[in-house]
Amino acid sequence: MNYIVTNMLPIGAATLAGLGIGLLYLPLRGARPTAGLAATALVAEAWLACILAGALILAPEQAAGPWTMALTSAVVIWIGFVLPTLLVTQVGERLPARATVANCAHWLLVMLAQAAILQGVGLVHPA
Repeated sequence: MNYIVTNMLPIGAATLAGLGIGLLYLPLRGARPTAGLAATALVAEAWLACILAGALILAPEQAAGPWTMALTSAVVIWIGFVLPTLLVTQVGERLPARATVANCAHWLLVMLAQAAILQGVGLVHPA
């Protein structure tokens, strides 16, 4: 977890981007963010950025290039972990399909934005 301390700037920027997307998303869905939700989202977005940073640091260097690897890694993690979790939760709570699609799209956008920021700001590989 040493990479988290080493990469506080890109992780912090990715965290703020994810939080910003989420706080903009809520009013679009007709919800009002509360202080408790914002605090919880901040912690969750930070953890998501840390995990994504670790995945990008560990991603193999391929001929596809670093940007393709960064964005593809975000999509693969979203498909593998975020999407199934959201689907089970949202279907289990009997939310409308439209809400489920919107929530899934929100988290895909967050992950792509975070990956782009982590790649753009630059991650430092630990020694």
